Amino acid sequence: MTDAARARIVPPFGPLDGIRVVDSGRLVAGPWGASYLGEFGAEVVHVEGPPFGPPYADPTRRLPPRLPWGGSDGEGVSESWVQYSRNKLSLGLDLKRPEGREVFLDLLKVSDIWIESSRPGTYDRLGLDDGTVRSAAPRLTIVHVSGFGRTGDPARIRAPSFDLVAQAYSGFLSLQGEPDPAPPARSGTALNDTVTGLASAGAALMGYVSAQRTGVGQSIDVAQYEVFFQLLENLALDYFARGVVRGRHGRGHPRLYPYDLYRARDGWVAVAAPTDESWRSLCALVGIDRTEWDDPEARRRDREEIDRILSAFCAARSADELEAAARAADVAIAPVRDIAALSKDPHYRARGMFLEWTDPVAGPVTGAGIVPSFDRTPGRIWRGAPRLGEDNREILETILGYPPERVRALSASGTIGAEPGAGPGEDR
Repeated sequence: MTDAARARIVPPFGPLDGIRVVDSGRLVAGPWGASYLGEFGAEVVHVEGPPFGPPYADPTRRLPPRLPWGGSDGEGVSESWVQYSRNKLSLGLDLKRPEGREVFLDLLKVSDIWIESSRPGTYDRLGLDDGTVRSAAPRLTIVHVSGFGRTGDPARIRAPSFDLVAQAYSGFLSLQGEPDPAPPARSGTALNDTVTGLASAGAALMGYVSAQRTGVGQSIDVAQYEVFFQLLENLALDYFARGVVRGRHGRGHPRLYPYDLYRARDGWVAVAAPTDESWRSLCALVGIDRTEWDDPEARRRDREEIDRILSAFCAARSADELEAAARAADVAIAPVRDIAALSKDPHYRARGMFLEWTDPVAGPVTGAGIVPSFDRTPGRIWRGAPRLGEDNREILETILGYPPERVRALSASGTIGAEPGAGPGEDR
């Protein structure tokens, strides 16, 4: 790519400085992958189609709860959007129009990575199949994110999917919660979406590195359920080697022990002593002198008896007392913290896990920080989540080099657009 094609809007920072990413995904999984790259310096252009205003093509902008708090139902912006779409540029572009597809291909030509999340076939029907895109941008890394992938059982490929569906289909939910007849327990957050986003970001960078070495881009197929399935440790090996179908075991671990939650005087604590050394340290702390329990099999066999001892020890103390005593004894015990407690935690504060920035709709906000930490080229937040179409003019004129009259014509035809308050190409 020529230096002229590297004209940019984002300030230089982070290890991904100079990489350009086009993000045309919706909801969480795909866009979060692009957001993750943007937090480390990549220039991320989020492309959204009409309507260029509520209810929006990307429903993430309107998910509850919304900020500023207390406004009417038609006002504000989703807290999810505020967190997941910071550091992005916004281009309001109608890909159903020939002129819109032309603009999109021009943008892909001067980009390194394109991340999209849709049901397979969506972009093919728009005339933006991989072959067409590859002809225009041979070095581009294309990342397709979908619920079930782009190949396989045709009926499954076209089926709708959300985070909860992927949790179920991956096998993840079969392991979460108390045993039957209790229902499986879903993750407390959209965990599959966010983990898929991280996998998408990693895949995008692997494709980018390959393209830099070979001069040829490639397409990457990310299926949400597969990301979770691969993370289920040796679940498949256990089944194919020994016929074991794992089930739900509640709070405890089916193989490691002690590795469980216990109630302290004022809350819950996690107690983890799965190795011989950690078990001996826990025994010294609690006052257990049964040498036969040094055998892991014996501990699992006598789990109920040991649980009574550990439960009594924890119930007699506060969570903070347990943590302090465990730390002195080199034992892994930690209170189960909620966000109110974490917000005051000195370690979270010292590592910058709460950052403040200004959102164009919500105003000053405080949210999750950036991980991991780089010592020379750290990530940062340089702007809040953009209004739809907020950067139309700068993207088209600065990055693509379109003359102002062409931008005005695209706006007049409805090919580009912006939500009220942003304007079709208003400066930030």
